[in-house]
Amino acid sequence: MWNEQMFKLIATGVWETIYITLLSTLFGYVIGLPMGVALKVTDKNGLKPNAVVYKVLDVIANIVRSIPFLILLILMIPITRAIVGKSYGSAATIVPLVVAAGPFIARMVESSLNEVDPGVIEAAEAMGASKVRIVMKVLLVEARTSLITGATIATGTILGYSAMAGTVGGGGLGAIAIRYGYNRYQFDVMMVTVVLLVLLFQLFQTIGMTLAGRLDKRK
Repeated sequence: MWNEQMFKLIATGVWETIYITLLSTLFGYVIGLPMGVALKVTDKNGLKPNAVVYKVLDVIANIVRSIPFLILLILMIPITRAIVGKSYGSAATIVPLVVAAGPFIARMVESSLNEVDPGVIEAAEAMGASKVRIVMKVLLVEARTSLITGATIATGTILGYSAMAGTVGGGGLGAIAIRYGYNRYQFDVMMVTVVLLVLLFQLFQTIGMTLAGRLDKRK
């Protein structure tokens, strides 16, 4: 089985996994970053407290995060088909991954922003900085190390989710592991995909933590 065709299949699986993971993380942050900022700003101790907005965002985040990813994959099939025209393959995998990642990222962003010293925010307010400027120039800048660490964790989580998507026709290494390792009882293929997933996870973690370490002004 380990012929040129299989090596090409594995190589394609690696590329698809990287593509799915990075694109899902990017779109996840398009949703999750503003949502996390909104949660921080509208909190009772935030820059502009708003109990209604905070509660709505809080409920949305909790509901989506409480649904197991495999079930969410199945629930999203009609929506995925409507968006990309099919419910299987690499592009289709991205849709439920983004939906799952958005609230997860929002919570991580909120947590990172909560770590910012309130004294720094008070100083910016005393200097007359607008709320938008405080968010952009104080909160996000002061929390940058924690935000990058959170992005690293989110990327690793999405990588794991992408492998799960293989059970319902998703692309990447997860699909190869299910199709060949599980359905066809090819244990060697299964082990290769597992090793490659571990290596990709370590690569993403190393890049993210190195970047976070370089931007940590405490060092």
